[in-house]
Amino acid sequence: MRIALLGGTGDVGEGLALRWGYHADHDVVIGSRDPDDAHAAADEYESVLESHGRDRKITGFENAMAADRADVVVLAVPPYHVADTVDAVSDRLDAGDILVTPAAGLQRDEDGFHYHPPSAGSVTALVADAAPEDVPVIGAFHSLAAGRLADLDADLDVDTLLLGDDPDAKGTVAGLAEDIDGLRALDAGGLANAAEVESLTPLLINVAQHNDDLWDLGVRFQ
Repeated sequence: MRIALLGGTGDVGEGLALRWGYHADHDVVIGSRDPDDAHAAADEYESVLESHGRDRKITGFENAMAADRADVVVLAVPPYHVADTVDAVSDRLDAGDILVTPAAGLQRDEDGFHYHPPSAGSVTALVADAAPEDVPVIGAFHSLAAGRLADLDADLDVDTLLLGDDPDAKGTVAGLAEDIDGLRALDAGGLANAAEVESLTPLLINVAQHNDDLWDLGVRFQ
């Protein structure tokens, strides 16, 4: 399967690219607003994988070109860029492609991080509103620590919660998630539940910042 990571030069995009490159055999494409940045990141990720014994080809393109080449498009961009990013690539998406969003709205003050959803109610809902009608949207990967994800020597042993109204699309993303060793995908219901899942992100950051040995913590449901 071909996966495009738009904003794939950032922390989350890096971690997912490396994990899919290491644990699976998908065609991974890095997207960025600047194609030179995308090419440089793709080369860097290839080098990391090679140092871990994996000979993988990763390519880099401008976001729209990356989306045009993909079956699954992950919006690995900050929440305030998701709608603009979807608008920029929407004409490159085909019916049946899948949009995945791991972003959560955050606000920081002197007490820590707090959930700050957009007017749509959640970032996932914002993406769904911006996406073409025939392109399902799935929320996933919100609670993953980017540093731990990108460290191929680290075991994950964590869960990711999936949100979506299209069962087939949700099943596809669940399969992609579980292609990564140590990552379990759990169904958290439809897009209407996105705010509850996204609000886990600031909670985890706050816990990590107040506990020195939990910087790369995740969630495991038992």
